[in-house]
Amino acid sequence: MTPETWWFLSRASGIVAWLMLTASVLWGIVLATDLFPKWRRRAWLTDLHRWLAGLTVFFLTGHLATLLADSHAQIRVVDVLVPYSSTWRPTAIAAGVAAFWLLLAVEGTALAMRRLPGKWWRDIHIVSYWVFWLTTIHAAFAGTDTSRTLYAVTSLAAVAAVVFAVSYRILARDLPKRPRARAQKPSATA
Repeated sequence: MTPETWWFLSRASGIVAWLMLTASVLWGIVLATDLFPKWRRRAWLTDLHRWLAGLTVFFLTGHLATLLADSHAQIRVVDVLVPYSSTWRPTAIAAGVAAFWLLLAVEGTALAMRRLPGKWWRDIHIVSYWVFWLTTIHAAFAGTDTSRTLYAVTSLAAVAAVVFAVSYRILARDLPKRPRARAQKPSATA
């Protein structure tokens, strides 16, 4: 493989990881709000959220592995694990490193959800918003595709969607809850 191949794979896997993270955050907000009526909250809705989070971790792993394999980028293991250890765009890389560690905390507690108090799980899961914003900052300032139109449009759409969804979630907390539809018993005369 040529050095360009590793660089292209790194960029692609990083962007896809960020898109999967965006989708996971959005789906998590949908599950946490009243956007879906209660009767439609089947297990597959939660499974989709978990699957998107798993894809985020998978593509993030690919992003880090291809960065380390790229001899031209000269990224060291310490650069992807310790904030501000990279000499290339240290703040942007540090945002990505911080997002990585926070994502591990969120994913780790998600896997241990049944063993943790609900408040702990929720408090740590809220960190997902920070993961999204730090990843967005990392991509915007360390990414080499930010000048491309497709990237700019996609990132603006993702940020707008998350801002809208988070705003809805915050505002919906104070709204009166919809009454649950009662299941109608079959009539004995029918």
